[in-house]
Amino acid sequence: MKRLTDGVGVDAALECVGTNEAMQTAFAVCRAGAIVGNVGLPHDVDIPALGIFVRNVGVHGGPAPVRAYLPGLIEDVLTERINPGKVFDLTTDLDGIAEAYAAMDERRAIKSLVRVGVVG
Repeated sequence: MKRLTDGVGVDAALECVGTNEAMQTAFAVCRAGAIVGNVGLPHDVDIPALGIFVRNVGVHGGPAPVRAYLPGLIEDVLTERINPGKVFDLTTDLDGIAEAYAAMDERRAIKSLVRVGVVG
C-alpha cells in the first residue's frame, strides 16, 4: 500500500479480521496522523503503543453487531438485491470449502461465499 501512495501511506485503514497480523498491517500502511478503525473485538492483538505515539496514528473501534443485520443481509445477497462481488470474489459450495480457505490464505481470493443448497 505504501508503494501505491508513493511511500506516504493511507489516511485511514479499517481492520475487520480480528487477527494480530491484520492489525499490524493496518498500522503499517498508515501515514503519520492517520487513523485505524477496527470493527468487532480482535483477539490476541498487540496495539503498537510506541509506533502510534511517534507517528500520531489514532485507533478507534466498535462492535460489529452481526446478528442484528445478518439475516436481512443474507436475504439481500441470496435474492441478488445487492451484489457482494466487491467483497466476495470466490463462490463455492460445501465441497469447495477447503479450496476456498486455501485461496484466501494464498491471497488468490479476498473472501469466499459458500452457497448451500436448500434441503427439504
